[in-house]
Amino acid sequence: MSETRLEKLRRQLDGVNQALLTMLSERAEIALEIGAEKERQGVPKFDPVREQRMLKELVAQNKGPFDDDTIRHLFKQIFQASLKIQQEDHGKHLLVSRKRQERNTVVALGEVEVGGGKPVMIAGPCSIESYEQVREVAAHLKASGITVMRGGAFKPRTSPYDFQGLGLEGLRILKEVADEFGLQTISEIVDPAHIELACDYIDVIQIGARNMQNFELLKAAGDVRKPILLKRGLAATIDEFLHAAEYIVSRGNTQVMLIERGIRTYEKATRNTLDISAVPILKQESHLPVLVDVTHSTGRKDILAPCAKAALAAGADGVMVEVHPNPAIALSDAAQQLNFSEFTDFYDDVLRSGLMK
Repeated sequence: MSETRLEKLRRQLDGVNQALLTMLSERAEIALEIGAEKERQGVPKFDPVREQRMLKELVAQNKGPFDDDTIRHLFKQIFQASLKIQQEDHGKHLLVSRKRQERNTVVALGEVEVGGGKPVMIAGPCSIESYEQVREVAAHLKASGITVMRGGAFKPRTSPYDFQGLGLEGLRILKEVADEFGLQTISEIVDPAHIELACDYIDVIQIGARNMQNFELLKAAGDVRKPILLKRGLAATIDEFLHAAEYIVSRGNTQVMLIERGIRTYEKATRNTLDISAVPILKQESHLPVLVDVTHSTGRKDILAPCAKAALAAGADGVMVEVHPNPAIALSDAAQQLNFSEFTDFYDDVLRSGLMK
């Protein structure tokens, strides 16, 4: 039986489809090379001016039967697909990416392994105010079974007239107390020049939300071999957060922990908006440990326990909370810090949930 005209046309169309697929794959390979070259040069991947010029040239060469709007639509889809594959290829090459390293990074803080499957509780005062204050907190934490204490010595505040911290003296106090009680310590450093000095006093260097994109500070943190706790910026996207971590890891310091601390939205019921969804996304996109600061994200003592449990249920590797002997007289964040009794109730509530074993 002779081949019908319809069958011949269909076979011809199949051949064109195969040719189009081959050419699209070839185009994608070139797009990947362009993306890599742009990355080396620090040039943005999306070039709207060139895209419009290419569309204009294609429309000018259009002989039909597709109209010009259809040609624009079809090629815009191709351009968008090329941009997407460039972005995905970039993600595969990030050192912090799960695609680059499948196994979880585990950060050892004494006997505690952050990211090792057992969530950690980190607690301590917002600011180091005195030796007596820090020692009181350390004694209560030790009695509660907490082995990692936070405490701010350098305090970047919204107002220059607010308490700015005790600085180096605060770090000395923190070290003296930590040595006495056998605690691991975390404190924020705000000046790149203080990074190496801080290594003599604390176990973990925190880079705060306001400094998440302080690139010189990130580079300095990458040049030491001390665990880094990187907080998400007030208005940072997850992509920006991961790239901030990349600055540190790319310089050789692989001991980086991420901490979600709430982002700024229009909502006023809480201090910030706790982005719980960031936890599973970060765990999926990156191999770095992910923690949640329930104090700064909510600013409300009455919802700390439910938010901590939500964070752990979402896969967080740990929770951070602020504790003070007498929050009413605290020099910073007085309203959101827990007193000892409140902390005990909070911690017991979290433990009863079975999410932190």
